[in-house]
Amino acid sequence: MFYPRKIYKGLKTHLRTRQVTVLTGMRRTGKTTLVKHLFSEIASKNKRYFDLERVDHREFFSRKNYDDILRSLELDGLTTKHRLYLVLDEIQFLPPVISIIKYLYDHHNIKFIVTGSNSYYLKNLFTESLAGRKKIFELFPLDFEEFLTFKKIRSKPINFLKNKFDKFIYERLKIYYEEFIEFGGFPEIALASSLSEKKDLSSDIISSYIDIDIKTLVDFRRGKEIYTLIKMLAARTGTRLDYLKLSQLTGLSKLTVRNYIDLFEQTYLIFRVPVHTKNIDREIVKAEKIYFCDNGLLDALADTSSGSKFENAIFNQLRHFGEIRYWSLKSGREIDFVLDEKTALEAKETPTDSDKKNLEKLASLAGLKKSRLIGRHPSPKFENYIWGGDIR
Repeated sequence: MFYPRKIYKGLKTHLRTRQVTVLTGMRRTGKTTLVKHLFSEIASKNKRYFDLERVDHREFFSRKNYDDILRSLELDGLTTKHRLYLVLDEIQFLPPVISIIKYLYDHHNIKFIVTGSNSYYLKNLFTESLAGRKKIFELFPLDFEEFLTFKKIRSKPINFLKNKFDKFIYERLKIYYEEFIEFGGFPEIALASSLSEKKDLSSDIISSYIDIDIKTLVDFRRGKEIYTLIKMLAARTGTRLDYLKLSQLTGLSKLTVRNYIDLFEQTYLIFRVPVHTKNIDREIVKAEKIYFCDNGLLDALADTSSGSKFENAIFNQLRHFGEIRYWSLKSGREIDFVLDEKTALEAKETPTDSDKKNLEKLASLAGLKKSRLIGRHPSPKFENYIWGGDIR
């Protein structure tokens, strides 16, 4: 069964353009499923799908004379007299194919749709080789609305910034939101029926990420060091990065730690959040906070607290709605999230009126006129907050 993703409408619209459609993102987020469905909806019969994980499909694109590739397609009944659609799935398995795409795109009426898991490789190589010829679409794990779709639960999106806690909506959706916080939004994990299967899949995704994606970009011999650093980062979710401390704990140089963390972010495993400030010097000096791309992976990597899991889930929900920063005082008091430099947001599992007053004071100090608490559980005698499950 095909479950629609929010990105799908944009992909389908882009089919009408001349540009190369590039779909990238972390491994196992559902890129192949999306592109196969997209392929099935192309009305023309003048189309072919290639899975570059297959040796025979890689062999097809391994010829030195690129025109020979075109001739083989024509012998197979295809033509460039009108638009030819070619889908190339998992192109990271054949890096030279980028040059082939460029040549055929420039000289023939071919619409390419390509996917790849190694986003760092894709972004950099496509920027250099296909400037002006492509549009990159990024696919992430399910957001909570998509998660509900996969569970076959209908939900109406709301303006969460203006919404108050609604007990009826909470009671209807709380069991799904708790599952989302615990196991995240990778599609196959959302569809898995047992807890043990969900945990096994999370561990397998982490292993695939390190053994396939990361090891194609760094020294194979450093797999253990990389895994150790990732686990340390998971244990520090929602806190400020201290590169020196991580260097001391791992035995890696500070520069190596920073380079690895850059790579983790460029391949979608983590996100770094800068400080909210009008002073650019302070922004450069102030440490960034770190969050993981998905709660299921976070749970597989570290024994994090319930509050940290909730905050990490809220970050991943909010980042779809605008730019996220944080704000803090020297004393350590801080605002978890600043959305689009306008609204102060604080994640509290059970928010109280006292939490609201503290947030309003900090927001005033930060020069932010709007502030809202985000809660996970019902709060006795206090309802002026956003329920986390409404951020969808």
